[in-house]
Amino acid sequence: MPKHKDLLVGGDGLDDAAVYRLREDLAIVATVDIFTPIVDDPYDYGRIAAANALSDVYAMGATPRLALAIAGFPRDRLPLATVAEVLRGGADKAAEGGCLVAGGHTIENPEPVYGLAVIGEVRPDRVVTNAGGRPGDALVLTKPLGTGLIATALRVEEAEAEWIAAATASMLRLNDAASAAMLRHGVTACTDATGFGLLVHAHGLARASGCALELEARAVPLLPGAVACVLAGMLAGGLYRNLDHARGFAEWAKVEEELIKVFADPQTSGGLLIALPEGEVAGLLQDLKDSGLPEGSFACVGELVAGEAGRVRVL
Repeated sequence: MPKHKDLLVGGDGLDDAAVYRLREDLAIVATVDIFTPIVDDPYDYGRIAAANALSDVYAMGATPRLALAIAGFPRDRLPLATVAEVLRGGADKAAEGGCLVAGGHTIENPEPVYGLAVIGEVRPDRVVTNAGGRPGDALVLTKPLGTGLIATALRVEEAEAEWIAAATASMLRLNDAASAAMLRHGVTACTDATGFGLLVHAHGLARASGCALELEARAVPLLPGAVACVLAGMLAGGLYRNLDHARGFAEWAKVEEELIKVFADPQTSGGLLIALPEGEVAGLLQDLKDSGLPEGSFACVGELVAGEAGRVRVL
């Protein structure tokens, strides 16, 4: 990875975004994220993709300001009106977070892909990374798990309406309120739980922080239908890859296999996994509730402990 005195965060620490210092009181945060459709409605697809891309900036404790759209569409199979709805959805969701989509680039592609390259801003001395956690810090997750499972059920037309509605609402919710709240409550480290699933993202935070991690399985919030999808065998390929990876650093002898599979489920526009002092947890949870996050969608799910860096124990 390149080294530079003003590159405060690069790719070597597996953080959610890069951070480059422009001056002593200002740094830019840069990230990019694209994916194929996860819901049927093109407008919602655009909105979810934008929320997902902005999440990387929020995880760093930063504020998104400017974005460029990146998209590929099959010109012969997708009407321009549908493409316009995807782009409109992304621009509208970015605007909700105070971020301007100022253009972008499209190509012809066999299947639709869409996302954003996002630039945010933060004070260099207030950057939140995944490496600042300490033994004794609590862990708070700000969205329920299961979006990949529900999306898989939707693709095979087995998803119930309640599942789709809950998953869509969760994916559409920006992590801006959660990011602001964690900054008010002494956050020490943060990452967003997205494509690698909770287990792998938790492992990354713990490893970067030089700690082990304990996860309380029954405390983790789940979307309606997540466990039912596992039991029915509606699993995305990414789940198996995440689970195979997790076997190298995690142990869960006394936890049901179906829960572990939910914890390995790839998330789209997932929540923030926040490490903070134990004494700040109650205040953060109240702050999240007061900000309008739905009851039951966030919880304290574990803690960082002394031990082998990156080791995860699911209790």
